[in-house]
Amino acid sequence: MSDDEERGVAYWKANLRLVTICLIIWAFVSFGLGLLLRPLLAGIPIGGTDLGFWFAQQGSIYVFLVLIFFYAAMMNSIDRKYDVQED
Repeated sequence: MSDDEERGVAYWKANLRLVTICLIIWAFVSFGLGLLLRPLLAGIPIGGTDLGFWFAQQGSIYVFLVLIFFYAAMMNSIDRKYDVQED
């Protein structure tokens, strides 16, 4: 395997690792906090409602927006590390 092929494989492994992390966070926030753990979060007030309802309705959207910016920043870092950044 040539050096370029090894760098390409390492680049995609880093990319897939980042995507996996983002998907795990997404699943935990949307399904875990918004649905499965909602009864446990019901006693914590936030913004006039309980935390479980807030995560199901608003909090997950905020987390998704943060994930978008996190993914973009991390991909820029990975691109620079493997010298495939756009100019």
